[in-house]
Amino acid sequence: MNRLDRITAIMIQLQSKRIVKAQDIADRFGISLRTVYRDIRTLEMAGVPLISEAGIGYSIIDGYRLPPVHFTSEEAMSFVTAEKLVEKLTDTATRTSYQSALYKIKAVLRTSEKEMLDDVSQHIKVVENPYLPRDRHKNLHIEQILNSILQKNVLRIRYFSTAHLDTTERDIEPIGTYANGSYWYLIAYCRLRQAYRNFRLDRVESIQRLTERFQTQHPSLQHFIEETSRQQDLHKVVLRIDKGSYKYLGDQHYYQGFVSQTDAGKQIEMTFLTTCLTGMAHWYMLLGEAADIVEPAELKQMVLDKVEKVRLRISETLLT
Repeated sequence: MNRLDRITAIMIQLQSKRIVKAQDIADRFGISLRTVYRDIRTLEMAGVPLISEAGIGYSIIDGYRLPPVHFTSEEAMSFVTAEKLVEKLTDTATRTSYQSALYKIKAVLRTSEKEMLDDVSQHIKVVENPYLPRDRHKNLHIEQILNSILQKNVLRIRYFSTAHLDTTERDIEPIGTYANGSYWYLIAYCRLRQAYRNFRLDRVESIQRLTERFQTQHPSLQHFIEETSRQQDLHKVVLRIDKGSYKYLGDQHYYQGFVSQTDAGKQIEMTFLTTCLTGMAHWYMLLGEAADIVEPAELKQMVLDKVEKVRLRISETLLT
């Protein structure tokens, strides 16, 4: 990227946030802080009204804007890709807001770019998992949750717990929401349990944004995600699956903590890191005659115990 293009891109970046750190600019363009300072000085000399706060970053005086810029073909196509993901992986309210924003973006595109987007849209699809409920993303309350986080509003939810098979009403202080696999989750402080909890959004039966605001400074969402990863008790599992049956796995192994695989002659040796050996034992029983457990021994015993329970249960039904 030449200097003129970089300075223009920096100007656009400065308009994208209230405050932009010099280090963020340096990281984005792979340049030194000294170069960033020189480019910022160039913008100031060109008449851009910048505010510089030592140790904080740069901001543009409110109300100053450049005219709409043209997008490259690659940038324009990325909007279509994002649109497909938003359509399938978020809820109705988020899809509606994104669609409205996309119309505004398309309004500044050249006619040729608009036609290109319409054409490329037909060649991108996000296919949902046929084994998951189709309506799980219908109403996830993502926008309402994000607004409550920004305004520090307490949320009152009715939540169905699969652990206790009951629905409870709780007042929570939301911290952040994230997507993991096929589901969306909410990290929040639960006043009912007086502890931090992770709620799966498709299990929230109703949600109400209260006027009450909480004052507690909770840890960040990233902190909770990192802590959860550190606290997980992971078990290493090694399986060997017959090559003739391997092709029927599909994507199942990715949901079991798949790490790597190697060729083992007539079999494929697969390594997993799982938090739940019981869940792995259930999955292994689906593979049964086509797979061997290399380790751990604990998993082998679990499977044997389950096989015996199945045998006894079938025997009882035969006697009745």
